[in-house]
Amino acid sequence: MASSKTQAEHNKNASLETHSIFWLDTSVNNKENRAAQQKLRKMINQIRTCVDRKEFLDIIRTMQQGGLTILIASGQMSRIVVPEMQTLPQVSSIYVYCFDKEANLQWSQPYNKVKAVRIKLDELIDMIRAD
Repeated sequence: MASSKTQAEHNKNASLETHSIFWLDTSVNNKENRAAQQKLRKMINQIRTCVDRKEFLDIIRTMQQGGLTILIASGQMSRIVVPEMQTLPQVSSIYVYCFDKEANLQWSQPYNKVKAVRIKLDELIDMIRAD
């Protein structure tokens, strides 16, 4: 039984390797966020970070289609980039990491790519793992 669970976890982790994460946040390189990136790398090896919205948009627009990109964005950055991400096939899912969950839930409701709005990094990581 334990081996089948291990095999199932292996299969899920192998399928996540077709994914990449792009994290857009002005504080993406702080200690807490770097620790979260290490946890995420255990699931998805390809993680890119960006602190500048314009640079992020330039990169994401020129990315090849293929594989799925998961976007993690701060509440402030997500309000700016999420509307455009709805039309780009390069981004499959968006997770908003913020300090004001209620306000960000409110504006993000019309956007079907926004999978979760979280204030705790561990919850955010669990949501990405489950998705």
